[in-house]
Formats: sequence, C-alpha cells, structure tokens
Amino acid sequence: MTTLETDKFDTEPLFKWSEPAEFVVDRERLIAYAHATNDTNPRHLAGDIASPVFNVVPAFKVIAPLTENMPPAEKRMMGLHGEQDFVFHRPIEAGMKLVTRAYPLGITPRSTGSLITIKGVTALEDGTPIVDQHVTVFIRTAIAPEAIGDLPPAREYAREAGPFLEVTESFDPDQSYRYMGASGDTMPLHSENAFAQRFGFPGIILHGNCTFAFATRAITENVAGGDAARIKRLAVRFSRWVSPYDTITTRLYRAGRRDGRAVYSFETALADGTLCLSDGLVEVED
Repeated sequence: MTTLETDKFDTEPLFKWSEPAEFVVDRERLIAYAHATNDTNPRHLAGDIASPVFNVVPAFKVIAPLTENMPPAEKRMMGLHGEQDFVFHRPIEAGMKLVTRAYPLGITPRSTGSLITIKGVTALEDGTPIVDQHVTVFIRTAIAPEAIGDLPPAREYAREAGPFLEVTESFDPDQSYRYMGASGDTMPLHSENAFAQRFGFPGIILHGNCTFAFATRAITENVAGGDAARIKRLAVRFSRWVSPYDTITTRLYRAGRRDGRAVYSFETALADGTLCLSDGLVEVED
C-alpha cells in the first residue's frame, strides 16, 4: 500500500476570529460589478443594491489571505474555489459601511488535495447583520496530514426529477478582466495565459464567482421576480473551471418548501454536459 506524502499547513489561524475589515459600499463599485457579470437588473445597474454574489467582495480581503497563507508556500497558487454558501439577512446598498470578520473552521484532506473552510460574517457598523457565508478553497496536490475542524453546513433538499427551466449563456472575451477589476480578485490565473498554463490550465480561467453570478442572475429573474432581497440562502459547489470561451446552461429544479420559503436546486453545465456548478441550493422568500 502506497502512503501519500503529506504537506505542512499553517494551522495557527484556525478557530480564531480575524481582525475586522471595513468596506464602504461605493455606488460605482456596485455598477462595475453589475457590468462585469452582464447583469440586466435595473437596480443593480444603477448601483442601488448589490446582486447576491457581490457579497463575496467585502469579505475578500479577510478570507482570501487565510486561504492563501495556510497551505505550504510552494502550493499557495494551487487553490481553486470549492464551495460558496450565503445566508442573507438584508441586501447590500450603496453608502453602507460594512465590517467583516473571518473564522477558519477547518482543513480537510482529500485524495488529490485539501479543503480549507472559512466562515465570514459581514454586518453594519452597529452590528446589524448583512450576510453570513461559508467559503471552501481546494488546494490541489496539497494533502494535509489529518482532518482538523469542520466542513461547511450540509445542504439538504429533495429536488424533482427534471428541471423546470434551462437558461443558456455565453461570456465575453474580456469577462475575466472586467470581473477582476470589479471584484478585487487579481489572481493571475484569470489574466495571464502563461501563468495559468504553468498551473495546468489551457489558458486563463474565469473566476468561479463570475460563473456563479451568471447562474444567480438566471435564478433571481426566474424564481424571485428579479428581487434579490427575496433570496435568503444561496449555495453551490464549483465542480470544474470555466473558460471565457465556454457556453453554460443553468438548470433549475423545484425542491419543495422549508420554513415558509420556496426551495430550488440548480446546476450549471458546459456545452459537453460537464457540470461546472453543482449541488446548488436557493431559498426564496414569498
């Protein structure tokens, strides 16, 4: 039996809250994010309120350093977004002053890498909650010696056998560059072909959250009447990287009701049928 070589992770940040990070919501930033994700919602395009996936942006500068610095130094660029799970309390609006703290929950080895799980909590200055989110990042080829801590919350639902809606979309050639500027995620995998090829990709890849934002737009338009405030939970697994030249199809499934909300499942596939987003869950308030 072959014993896999394990890697040393920095476990010191685990189970401790980060220092708070402040974020002032600028209307122009909301507008830029809407344009970067080809949003069509008038309120998002006007910068009045944020689209759901924008909630990653205020938390990025506290969550990203944790997921980047905990793996061994030589494998810090091997990370890919694993899962994203939002619980929304109220939409982000232009002019808000937000405070985010992050709490590393665990490191979990898998057969080809390890998952780092982080919880982020964003609120107004007075403590009014805005969003709680769980983020996992998969560090390819970095095998932690043992599982420490927890994974993100489970997603439980029983969806109908077939989808009730399918939405097919394509990206723009400059999508990753626009998203990079609007989101603040400047990892070279999304902007430099040579860099991406060095890490096993054919060229630049889209940010997972950009693909997620496309899928979320289809969800918001078709099950929430275009009102992002009605979406109370939104979660997904990032199953495969996506190229700016790909075409995606998002499929929506009914999955009953829970706690007075309509529950839906969703998945997004590439043209060859491969899922790039899977195990999607959305809860919509009536």
